[in-house]
Amino acid sequence: MDIKNNILETIGHTPLIRLNKLTKDLPCQVLAKVEYFNPGNSAKDRMALKMVEVAEKEGKLKPGGTIIEGTSGNTGMGLALAAVVKGYKCIFATTDKQSKEKMDILKALGAEVIVCPTNVEPEDPRSYYSVSKRLAKEVPNSFYANQYDNLANRLAHYESTGPEIWEQTGGKVTHLVVATGTGGTVTGTSMFLKEKNPNIQVWAMDPYGSLLTKYFRTGEIDMKEVHPYITEGIGEDFVPQNYDMKYVDLFEQVTDKDAAIMTRRIAREEGLFCGYSAGTAIQGLLQLKDRLKPDDVVVVILHDHGSRYVGKIYNDQWMMERGFLDVKTFKDIVSGRGTKRLITATPALTVSEAFELMQKYNIENLPVLENGELVGAISESGLFTRMMSNGTDIKSKKIGEILEKPYPIVSFDTPLERLSTLITRENGAVLGKDESGNFHIVTKYDVIQALGA
Repeated sequence: MDIKNNILETIGHTPLIRLNKLTKDLPCQVLAKVEYFNPGNSAKDRMALKMVEVAEKEGKLKPGGTIIEGTSGNTGMGLALAAVVKGYKCIFATTDKQSKEKMDILKALGAEVIVCPTNVEPEDPRSYYSVSKRLAKEVPNSFYANQYDNLANRLAHYESTGPEIWEQTGGKVTHLVVATGTGGTVTGTSMFLKEKNPNIQVWAMDPYGSLLTKYFRTGEIDMKEVHPYITEGIGEDFVPQNYDMKYVDLFEQVTDKDAAIMTRRIAREEGLFCGYSAGTAIQGLLQLKDRLKPDDVVVVILHDHGSRYVGKIYNDQWMMERGFLDVKTFKDIVSGRGTKRLITATPALTVSEAFELMQKYNIENLPVLENGELVGAISESGLFTRMMSNGTDIKSKKIGEILEKPYPIVSFDTPLERLSTLITRENGAVLGKDESGNFHIVTKYDVIQALGA
C-alpha cells in the first residue's frame, strides 16, 4: 500500500514535461519542471516546509506558535499547509497588487491576511516587509519565516529541486531557467546542479522594475532601477540573502506585457495552466534563443498554477485595461466605420413607417426608444415573419404593439469575441452607450466585417 500520512508528504517529485509548440523554433529540447503539481500548487511548498522544519529543529517555532511572513501568496500557501498539519497559526502580510484569488486561498486555510501598499520602500512601516517584522515582535510565541533571508529557502531546493532535475534528465541538463524573486529556487537548485556539472548555465529571468539584473551585472544596488511593475511573485527592490550570484550566469529582463501574453500562450498551446512568472521564464528564454545549441537540454521551472490569476492575466478585461491584449472591441468597430447617426424609432411609429426607415437607410435592425430609454427593437426579419402570419393588416399597427426584445447593451470595451456570442438569429444587434449618453449599434454584418479585417 502506498499511503501518505499527510499532505506534506506529497511535496516534491514534480514532473518534467517537454514543451513542443512554444519552443518549435529553438534548436534544442526544452523541458518544463511543472511545480504546480505540489499540493499548494507552487514551488514555494518546498521551501515553506523546510523553513518550518528547520525552525522546529532550532527551537524557534514551538507548539501552538504563530507563523508570520510577508508573502506574495505562494509561500503563504505552503506555510499554511504546514501549519494546518502541524497545529500552528498563521498571519501573513501581502501587497495590494497580489491577486484576490491568492488572498482568498490563504484565508480558506485559516490564515489571517493583512494587505499592505505595494509602492512604498521596503523600510517604510507600511510595507509588507516592515509589517511582518513588526508583527513578529508583537505576537507572543511567533516565528518570522523571512523567506528572503532565511537560508532554509535555498536549502530546500538544494536538497530536492536540484536532485530531481539531475535525475529526471539523466544528468544531461545543460541550462536551468528560473524567473527569480527571493533567490531561493535559482540559488539552491544551481548549487546542486553546478556541483554535478560546473558547465551548466543558469539563467535568471527578472521583470523590468526590479533591481536584481543591474545588481548582478554591476554589484550596485541602484534604487533608480526600481519602479512599479505588475508581474507577481518575482523581482525585488532589495537583494535577499538567499542570493549567491556566483551560481547565476546571466540575468535577462522581461516586460509585464510580454510575460502576460506568454503565460496565456503556455496554457493555450501547451496545456499548462501556469502563473505569471512562467510567462517571464519562457519569454526570457525565447529572447536568448541565439545562445542555444542543438545538443542543449534546457529545464525551465514553472513556479505556480494559473488559478491564482484567473481575475488578472486570464481575464480579457484586465488585459485590455493595461494594453496587454490587442483585440478588437465594440469601440473599435464603431470608430472604424466613421461617424454615423444611429437610426431609431419610437413606439408611436407605424409598422409601415418603420419599413420606410429601414429601406431608406438600408438597415435591418431598428432600436426603439422612448424618452431616450431603450424599450425594445424592430427587425426586418421579425416584421417579415409577422406579415406572413397576419397579412398586410399589420402595416397600420403601432410598433409599440409588436415590439421585439431590446438589444443587449454592452460596454464600449467589450471584445469582438464576446459580441459574436451575443448576436444570434433572434437577436441581430447589440448596443453600447458612449460617455455622452448616445447609443451606438453593432450588427452581425459589422461583426462579420471586423472578423474578416
